[in-house]
Amino acid sequence: MRAFRYEEPRSVEEAIAVMGRPGKNRLLAGGTDLLVRLKRREWTVDAVINLKRIAGLGGIEDRGDHVFLGPLTTLEEIGRSELLAARWPMLRETVHEMGSPQVRAMSTVGGNLCNASPAADMAPPLLCLDAVMTARGPQGERLIRLQDFFAAPGRTVLAPGELVTAIRIPPAPAKGCFIKFCTRRAMDLAFVSVACAAVGNDIRLALGAVAPTPIRVPPSVEEAVKRCAPIDDVRASAEYRREMVRVLVRRALARVAS
Repeated sequence: MRAFRYEEPRSVEEAIAVMGRPGKNRLLAGGTDLLVRLKRREWTVDAVINLKRIAGLGGIEDRGDHVFLGPLTTLEEIGRSELLAARWPMLRETVHEMGSPQVRAMSTVGGNLCNASPAADMAPPLLCLDAVMTARGPQGERLIRLQDFFAAPGRTVLAPGELVTAIRIPPAPAKGCFIKFCTRRAMDLAFVSVACAAVGNDIRLALGAVAPTPIRVPPSVEEAVKRCAPIDDVRASAEYRREMVRVLVRRALARVAS
């Protein structure tokens, strides 16, 4: 691992200022992905900026017009939240499919989303819940729909110097499910993931690992298959992934309708 500066800002404003310094600067939220990539020399950085000392970036809170989900909230905290379990049990179902207990204790929802992996497990259920990201940077604060947040594999629409300060979820309860298909029962990336939610009479569907970014699609097996764009790689063929989209979407729609 190459040497780098280590920064611990105590406010969002200080973090934005540090991010604006010259060089390759990376934010540390949970570190479960960042540290692995640094050790493998997949990434080189000039500075690692630890956000964990900044108050207000964690926690789960009902704020009336939305539920606040702090970007530094860990997967373990999401899994234990009675508020989230009561309104959106699919979120608890999702985090229990992710990593190990040790990983869930460190991994954060903001880190999972901002890594912008096509297979990010938290993305499909939050897409179904119409989540909105609050981002703050040198030009001030703005809201970004999660549907518009992912730009490409490993890239978001965040501008230089911007960081996510909140994830806002509309308060309406939803019945839903998350189905993750992979070769192992734990500690594996999805070949295909599907989230489905019923918010009132509105049925919503989102897919992961079968397009350059997680995507929201119409709640139809045929439309999901048509709109996905899987790839061939060492883990599975595009044809196999497309067929699994057909199977898992059918299951997810049936579970939500039951």
